[in-house]
Amino acid sequence: MTDEQVIGDVASVLGVDPAELTAQTDLLDAGLDSVRIMSLVEKWRSAGHADIDFPTLAGDPVLGSWIELLA
Repeated sequence: MTDEQVIGDVASVLGVDPAELTAQTDLLDAGLDSVRIMSLVEKWRSAGHADIDFPTLAGDPVLGSWIELLA
């Protein structure tokens, strides 16, 4: 999964332009909630990232950290 795909998926669930997000963006501050995190977990698991789970993402809700996990 590319950085752009992760950013695009996150931007999509937040309803923002991907250009508004940076690696330092705290996604909870940006409006991401648990339901949206779970939708991303399911999407990314379906794409082959079986090791991704809610506690991992919620525990470090910074976009750059998520990119590192999924790259």
